[in-house]
Amino acid sequence: MSSFEETVSRLLKIPVGYATVLRNLFSKPVTLQYPEQKKPMSARFRGRHHLKRYDDGLEKCIGCALCAAACPADAIYVEADQNTNAERYSPGERYAKTYEINMLRCIFCGYCEDACPTNAIVLEPIEFPTGYTREGMIYTKSMLLEAPPNGVPTTPQATQPGKFDRSIVPYPPVDASV
Repeated sequence: MSSFEETVSRLLKIPVGYATVLRNLFSKPVTLQYPEQKKPMSARFRGRHHLKRYDDGLEKCIGCALCAAACPADAIYVEADQNTNAERYSPGERYAKTYEINMLRCIFCGYCEDACPTNAIVLEPIEFPTGYTREGMIYTKSMLLEAPPNGVPTTPQATQPGKFDRSIVPYPPVDASV
């Protein structure tokens, strides 16, 4: 292309730019008054992490650390410990003694949710994590773990020997009376 054609091409783009400005100059601005009005989130939005429980109050997290292995940002730290019948936190042999997510490093990709074999970690679209300090953005197990259902004891629980011989409770639950 010659320099004359390039110049003409550039000059023709100027009226298009002015037309765009004039078209948007008189439109109403899209402004939300944030605390009172909140923008609706899309259905695929991944928000705050939650650690779920079973209906009997035991934690779903078995401390396998697959979520930490799947995390591309290395934002999850899991330290496992052994369950006993006197102090049972989850079904099976192990539970997550320490579960921490560094929300400053988290990229909200959802790989931790996909990697979890017990569906213990869930990213729910209810709030976005905020904090004032770096230490406040490290979410611990007590901050992530949901409360047990009403009338159900929290963990640790005392259980009879042999009740939990699997790390994942079968669905639907096996009826021992049959």
